[in-house]
Amino acid sequence: MEQSWILALIGGALIGAAAFILMFFNGKIAGISGITSALLVRSPKIPLWQCAFIAGLIMAPWFIKPLGFYLPDFHQINPWVAVIGGFLVGIGTRLGNGCTSGHGVCGVARLSPRSIVATCVFVAFGMLTASLVH
Repeated sequence: MEQSWILALIGGALIGAAAFILMFFNGKIAGISGITSALLVRSPKIPLWQCAFIAGLIMAPWFIKPLGFYLPDFHQINPWVAVIGGFLVGIGTRLGNGCTSGHGVCGVARLSPRSIVATCVFVAFGMLTASLVH
C-alpha cells in the first residue's frame, strides 16, 4: 500500500464520521476507554450501542482483510511489554479522565480546553516514548 496517506485520510474520515453519528443521534462521546470500562464493570443494564460499538472494533479486521488490507505482524512484541504498556495506558486514561478517542477526536472537535491540553500531553509523551524506545 504505497498510498498510505490516502488510507490514513480515509481512516480518519471514518473515525470522525462514526464519532459524529454517535454524538448526533445518541448525544454520546465516542470514548473507547469509557465504553470499555462500562462493559467491564458489569452494570445491570448495558446499552446495546456500547456492545455493538466494541463488537465492531473487534470484528473490523476480519471485514477488511478480504479487501486486501492487513494489520502489521505483532508476533515479535514481548507479551510482557504489551501487558505493561496496556496497564500504563489504562492508568493514563484514568488520570487524564479519558483516552485519545474521547479527548483527541471528540473533545478537540468540541473545542474543549481540557481535551486540547490532554491531547497535547498524549502526543508529547507518545513522541518522547517513541524517541526513547527507538
